[in-house]
Amino acid sequence: MIDIAALRPEEGWHVLHLFYRIEQSQWQLLTPEEQLDAKTHLSVLVRETRAVPSTQLLTFAMLTPKADLGFMLLTDDLHYAQSVEKDLALSLGPDSLDPVYSFYSLTERSEYTTTEADYVASLKAERNLSEGSPEFEQALNEFRVRMKKYLQDRLYPNMPDWPIFCFYPMTKRRSAGQNWYALPFETRKKLMAGHARVGRQYAGRVRQLITGATGLDDAEWGVTLFAHDVFQIKSIVYEMRFDTVSAEYADFGEFHIGIQLPLDQIFRRLQL
Repeated sequence: MIDIAALRPEEGWHVLHLFYRIEQSQWQLLTPEEQLDAKTHLSVLVRETRAVPSTQLLTFAMLTPKADLGFMLLTDDLHYAQSVEKDLALSLGPDSLDPVYSFYSLTERSEYTTTEADYVASLKAERNLSEGSPEFEQALNEFRVRMKKYLQDRLYPNMPDWPIFCFYPMTKRRSAGQNWYALPFETRKKLMAGHARVGRQYAGRVRQLITGATGLDDAEWGVTLFAHDVFQIKSIVYEMRFDTVSAEYADFGEFHIGIQLPLDQIFRRLQL
């Protein structure tokens, strides 16, 4: 076997959201023994994928007829991401899984994140702290620690085992009079700061991961939400609709809702 050099991004991880419908007519053509072998094959694939360094694979029982089974794959090597995607598609046998939606993106830092220069300016203007003072240095060091964790969580996240899962694609509007990219950077940054404040109100109730897909897929970003209560998903999306960033400049794709479960429970839910 020829070794192929890994295709790792300059920073961040590859992210694949994959949704399938079970083709019951094809599945029922398999004998009980073949069905058991297929489920065992998928279980082994999931277990082996999760054992690979810098890789996470989450499994979901989807809630609506849009899809039955969902996966979220994060990994550092594009070759491996492509290989796993093909293996998953065939894991229950030819034609048993019908792919109904997929989205490819990268974890990314936000260009609108508060910089150290921004924070220094706020310490001087809002807290009236003198540069070099003990209070100033302590606040700045605390900021650096927070930002290091924030960047780690954005680029190399540890996805939660929270049960409620929601994914949707999103693109910034580029129509006449509502072109996000025609706005000055400082205006966009100010608007995004207000958008982020809404999200922070749900800390501890909703875990959010924004991944970038500009030039990689049809939408520009993928939004993945996790919660313990579906009400919190509904609430944060509704509240953000009133924020200027969403109300005037965002177009959304289809929403995909699922329950994160072990694969054996998903098989039972799908009556496989």
